[in-house]
Amino acid sequence: MRVLILNGSPHKDGCTSTALKEVEKILNQEGIETQTLQIGNLEIRGCIACNYCKEHKKCVFDDVVNESAKIFEQCDGLLIGSPVYYSGASGTLLSFLDRFFHSSYIKKSMKVGAAILSSRRAGSTSALDEIYKYFGISNMPIATSTYWNEVHGFTKEDVLNDKEGVQTMHNLARNMAFLMKSIELGKKEYGLPQIETGTFTNFMK
Repeated sequence: MRVLILNGSPHKDGCTSTALKEVEKILNQEGIETQTLQIGNLEIRGCIACNYCKEHKKCVFDDVVNESAKIFEQCDGLLIGSPVYYSGASGTLLSFLDRFFHSSYIKKSMKVGAAILSSRRAGSTSALDEIYKYFGISNMPIATSTYWNEVHGFTKEDVLNDKEGVQTMHNLARNMAFLMKSIELGKKEYGLPQIETGTFTNFMK
């Protein structure tokens, strides 16, 4: 089983990376393979609603978004990490997620989603909700933990000293691994849930 990890921080080895590595360490112990993509330091433009993806099943901008979709197609879970800016996730990450979830027509249903946030003091829970919405609209079960999935600190050393935060990362990893393994067993025993499609409500009519 595999998890794609997205680091939405512009800093490759900062607070967000430190938290993600704590989750990754436990996932690996649970027998889950991981692959990390550093996207927070890239130039990623937002969706322009051109509908190119509708016909071609990929984004018109052939960058890390399309690359990530190919990788995620072979994965069972998605872990997203972001620093917190103005009580929200990083703008670069959100531009990526808008295009990734809209333009990639790969099956996301029943792949497990998880998110972690790193902040100096506050704003984490609203940023967490922001990322959760991408999972919720994609029929992806969300892995939670024993507290909100956040760590606090101004440096990576601070993050490691946030003992409850580190504990939360470890519990998140175990819960994520358990969900993925349980879904895999459920597929074999019961098959995936039937998904109804084709209805699109337009309240203007």
